[in-house]
Amino acid sequence: MSNIFQTRQPAPDFSTPDQNDNLVSLDNFSGQWVVLYFYPKDDTPGCTTEAKDFTDLYQDFSQLGAKILGVSPDSGKAHCKFINKHNLSITLLSDPEHLLIEAYGAWRLKKFMGKEYMGVARSTFLISPDKIIAYAWPNVKTKDHAQAVLTKLQEFANI
Repeated sequence: MSNIFQTRQPAPDFSTPDQNDNLVSLDNFSGQWVVLYFYPKDDTPGCTTEAKDFTDLYQDFSQLGAKILGVSPDSGKAHCKFINKHNLSITLLSDPEHLLIEAYGAWRLKKFMGKEYMGVARSTFLISPDKIIAYAWPNVKTKDHAQAVLTKLQEFANI
């Protein structure tokens, strides 16, 4: 597979359950922008910040015709608790087998306190209405990330 972080290539299709166990696929958003972001775990500090920031900008993304989808290995039940606890307005997809996460190259070797392990690397993809990766952030830092994604979407939407 080519480097998924290169832009202007087709976005890998997917079909995976959301927090309510409804099957969601890229085809559901034909003609819409999609912000597909990958994060390690519900209700951890960085992941909570990121989800809340995307929720705070939800209307701005919606006005540009964009759908925000967060993906982690957590279960739908865990996603529901996370959404309810923090009043999130975004859709969260459950990928416990890492199929979607791996398809987008977000399942990578990580290091923590001198130990190496495989895990979800925080990354985001902006997918155009014609299902092409318009922009990719392979190593996301949560501070101001949602705003950076919105700014990039605004640049593309004005073309």
